[in-house]
Parts: sequence; C-alpha cells; structure tokens
Amino acid sequence: MRVRKDKLPANPYERAALLRDYFCDKDAVLKDAGENWKIELAWTNNAERYVDPRLSEGLQWWRAGLTYGDMATARFRQGRVLWALYDTWTLESWSQWLASSPRQENGITILHIDDHRDLGSPRLFVEPGGWLDPITGHIVDLWAPSSVTKAIESGAIGMGSFLTPFLHRHPNADVRHLCQAPKCIGTTDFRIKLGYQPDDLLDTKAMRPTIELEPRDNSIGPGFYRYTDTLVDWLEGIGEGPILLHIDLDYFCNRYDGDSDALTSPKPLDPSISEIRTKINELGKAMSEAGVVDRIADIAIAFSPGFFPAELWANVSNELLSAIGEAPCRPR
Repeated sequence: MRVRKDKLPANPYERAALLRDYFCDKDAVLKDAGENWKIELAWTNNAERYVDPRLSEGLQWWRAGLTYGDMATARFRQGRVLWALYDTWTLESWSQWLASSPRQENGITILHIDDHRDLGSPRLFVEPGGWLDPITGHIVDLWAPSSVTKAIESGAIGMGSFLTPFLHRHPNADVRHLCQAPKCIGTTDFRIKLGYQPDDLLDTKAMRPTIELEPRDNSIGPGFYRYTDTLVDWLEGIGEGPILLHIDLDYFCNRYDGDSDALTSPKPLDPSISEIRTKINELGKAMSEAGVVDRIADIAIAFSPGFFPAELWANVSNELLSAIGEAPCRPR
C-alpha cells in the first residue's frame, strides 16, 4: 500500500499515532517512496505492546512456543466452540456457520458478552460488487469464510469492528449485549441503524460501513440492540431462531483494557478469581433456566490478551465451558 506523504502528519509522533489509530491491531511501518509512503503491516512481537506483565504465562498454557506475534491468529475449534485469543475471529466463526447453514435472513439472536460494543468501522470499502479489502485488494463476502479469514489476517477487520459487517448483512438480528459496571449500568435499548463514513487515509473517496445505535425505550427483537448489566433483561423474550454466542473474557475482568496506563492507574473492572467464578456460574444458570444453551448454533470465546489477565486463562476456561454446556478441553 502507498499513501501520499501529504496525507500524513510531518511530525513522526503524530504520524505514528494516526497510523496506530487507523490500523488498530497491526503495526504500520513506513518506507520512503518518493512522493509517497509505502506502508507495510505486521503483527508486533513486542511484549510491551500487550500491556499484561504476565502474558507469557498465558501463552505458555495456550501452546508451548507461542510468540507475541503469533497471538493474532491463534485459534482452534472444538465442536460448536471456537477458541481464539483475539475476538476478531468471532466473525470468521459466524461466517463458517452462515456458509454451512440454510440462508438466514431473519430470526438471528446475537448474545454478546463483552466489556466493549465492537461496533467500530472496519477497513472495508463499499463497492458495487461487495466489500473491498483495500489492504489485499480482495472482495470480502460473509458467505465465503476464506475471504473473511483473509480480511482478518490483513487487518481490514479488527478487534472492535467485527460486529459491524455482520449487522450490515443481518440488520434484523436481535443483539443482546451483556456488560458490567462501570461501563454499563442498567438497561438501554437501541434500534440498529446502518450507516457509512468516508475513509480517512487510504482512499478518502471510499465509504466504509458503520453502525449507529438510535435510542428506543423498551424495545427488543429483530433490528434492536439491548445493552444491559442484568441477566434477566439480557435473556428477556429471545425469539425462536438460531443463537450466536460471543464471549469476551474481558466481560468478567478487564484489568488492563489494552491501556499501558493501567499498570500505574488500575482499571475499575478487576474482580477476584472468586468473584469471576461466581459471575460465570450465574451466567450459566441464567442461560440454562432460560432454555437457550441447547439452541446456540455457534460459540466464540476470546481470551483477550492485554485486557483479561493472562494468568487467569487456565483458571476459568473449563469452568466457562461447563457453564455453557460444553465438555472440558484445552488449547492445542
């Protein structure tokens, strides 16, 4: 990829900050190419980028020899469960489910358990033939899982933006987002509104998909997004269609929130392991009593390096699987 030099700040620190904000998960390295900058992207192998001082413990548990640079693509499947370190792979899992199931236009419920909404704008350009990944030049189609895989690997779809493409293709999904205080207090309902925004770097004439949430009182069902910290409200009135479950472990504890300042200014969502286990058991009990566990078509669990503490990965994994009706296992 190349961009004109006048599109980026002359100050190297401001330039680095802009590139970090734009590409999010990947590091951008610039090389001088005359009037342009040539941009090369790579997953960083720098431990400091990932904040958690005990991250190596989690990586060793996940797989011996796993490096920091390997984390972005580390994942495996067991039955209906996808285990991944980065929650971006949730979209790959859902894409695989779409490709293997009868065409679903209505009736999908998304159970989203996360300390973040993940409704950012991916680096996908709207084209007449579909979405274009500007990093690879390939078309991205949710019913073609390999194209989604490539877009995640390129960095076009990243953490914080994986829900947006799915909702653009399934705007009538019923989204239930379970979050904890202090980010979420009480229950708020929204209508899902599709939108677009111009790209601000690679091609300012290109448009990228966005999701806006329009507040609505006491509204659930197709095309709505419920944001709540209450299990009863989260599971209220779920329809009869297929259920997709996404669990980001930072819902239970977000000690670092991807922020290096967390080492000196602790984040507010940092409960004890005992409190985390209580939350897991409460979650499993509520889902079982609501009769949704056996109806879940696909489960994606993200361990979130730099958010959920790595020394707790082994402690909670099988307990969480048991709570959602799955047999114990470990990464491989």
